Amino acid sequence: MARTDAPAARTTELLPPLPAAFRDALSAVGASFDVATEVLEPQDAPPLRWGILGAGHIAGTFATDVPTYSSGVVAAVGSRDRDKAQAFVDAHPATAKGGPARAHGSYEELVADDEVEAVYVATPHAFHAEHALLALEAGKPVLVEKSFTVNAAQARRVLDAARQRGLFVMEAMWTRFLPGQRLAERLVGSGALGQVRHVQATHFQSLLHVERLVRPELAGGALLDLGVYPLSFIHALLGAPLSKSVVGRLSTEGLDLGEVCALRYDGLSAVAACGMDCAGRNGAEVIGSEARLTIDRQFYRPVPVSLARGARDAASTTWDARLPGGFQLEAAEAARCIKNGRTQSDLMPWSATIEVMEMMDEVRAALGVVYPGE
Repeated sequence: MARTDAPAARTTELLPPLPAAFRDALSAVGASFDVATEVLEPQDAPPLRWGILGAGHIAGTFATDVPTYSSGVVAAVGSRDRDKAQAFVDAHPATAKGGPARAHGSYEELVADDEVEAVYVATPHAFHAEHALLALEAGKPVLVEKSFTVNAAQARRVLDAARQRGLFVMEAMWTRFLPGQRLAERLVGSGALGQVRHVQATHFQSLLHVERLVRPELAGGALLDLGVYPLSFIHALLGAPLSKSVVGRLSTEGLDLGEVCALRYDGLSAVAACGMDCAGRNGAEVIGSEARLTIDRQFYRPVPVSLARGARDAASTTWDARLPGGFQLEAAEAARCIKNGRTQSDLMPWSATIEVMEMMDEVRAALGVVYPGE
């Protein structure tokens, strides 16, 4: 079993070997999955000095995971209030790695900081495009929290700006870099599950108390915050669907409280569901003609994954894919790409970001959800 309590560890080395049932399923179709080469150790990535743009909750996770579990350091934090930025630095001691992180009282100061090699955008969705463009215009590569932007049009503007400047940009969809997700993609892509018939994933959390999620001007609602996970999970395995059907519930402010998206592919189906006014197990399942892969709860985190081959009641085998942190994996991928002069990642390419944003645009259109300014 993987340990989850080892501080400052080489986290991927805590993963246990892949069980025989997984190896056999892959071997039967001429495939394999070597954990050490498929899930690269973040401590071995090129060191990178990050600037964190935004001082909210998710920025705190990045400020802990990246310096603790990877070769990266947090060089600076930017907020619209310098005191808030300094309080953030003080509250996250891992930012002291490599020397104390500087606190900036504006985003402009952060992106102009010569010690910052790359910027992590962690502001609310409504500001992602603006702040990503701010960093790009300052010549800084960017890692942008998901959802990448409010809509596909904004995403294209950000990616066009990166293309014109030859700069790296990646959506911070951390789930795509986790061990269980990497294994799921190999099992599906290799045909180890047989012909995939159905994929399903859900993400329900009680978040009505989170102010940004109930405000239209901040691009609130369940979809961009929660629904992006199951949609991105399905997209990573199957790509963009041929068509979709959507049902959902709206708040009095016209925001989506939750939705169910039925996705049609050639010869198979998928369902993504989410909601922000109730809590669920948040599992995922991939059902093939020969085997099924199950992530029982919180599929979007580093959690165990199970494989059952054969009949419906066949015993399952579990690989314990837990590891400490999680954000270090996406940050390490960004560092490798940036140091190698790449503008995008093969694991989270620009095309995937655009296609998922287009899927979410279509979901909102079906429900009649329109954000101010669109």
